Amino acid sequence: MLNILPVPILNDNYVWLAYQAGRTLVVDPGDAGPVRAKLAELGLEPAAILITHHHSDHIAGLAELIAAYRCPVFGPAGIAGIDHVLNDGDRLQVPGFAAEFEVMAVPGHTQDHLAYYGEGILFCGDTLFACGCGRLFEGTPRQMQSSLARLAALPDETLVCCTHEYTVANQRFARAAEPKNAALQQRAAEDAARRTRDEPTLPSTIGREKATNPFLRWTSPDLMTAAARHGASNSSPEEVFAALRRWKDVF
Repeated sequence: MLNILPVPILNDNYVWLAYQAGRTLVVDPGDAGPVRAKLAELGLEPAAILITHHHSDHIAGLAELIAAYRCPVFGPAGIAGIDHVLNDGDRLQVPGFAAEFEVMAVPGHTQDHLAYYGEGILFCGDTLFACGCGRLFEGTPRQMQSSLARLAALPDETLVCCTHEYTVANQRFARAAEPKNAALQQRAAEDAARRTRDEPTLPSTIGREKATNPFLRWTSPDLMTAAARHGASNSSPEEVFAALRRWKDVF
């Protein structure tokens, strides 16, 4: 059984710790200082570092953590400091750490983006957010919709550990896109209350995202209608997703 903890860094990022018996995985360390402080506070030793993609707010603390802890680093090719390159379909088993993860290629936000699924937990970087998804900086709508569909096929109880506290802002768009979604309205109220208490809105779950996240709800009649108003040429999942994502970019 893994314990998970989001460590706030920068303006709105989270570094995730997944720990057991004094050892932890560190996911997407965009800033080493807060991570080192939390490790010392909890008495944890890094077993490995996992990287989802190459953006600096996910890797900027990597060199300092490697120097401090000398632990292995797993992730996509082409990133300085990664000594175990992973690809789609790999099974990640960190030596001396009793957890295994499936490696999933989820291009769209970037072309090199990986997600890690195991122990009922999904580390999805910037592909899937709570009530949102990442911008398409390098990939195509088809790639991103396919990646999101792959994540949506995971069990509903899967914990979604994304890396930004974007939830309340994402819900403003989601409510504009699908104003009759009662589950979304209730969730937005609950998450707004969490933020007033300075609590994270994460982790979410796959089931919750399927019920409230417009970028996983491309078969919703209301979202199909909204997508058509914003340029969708048909009601295919790819077209609905692409139109909603373009709208969100300027919302």
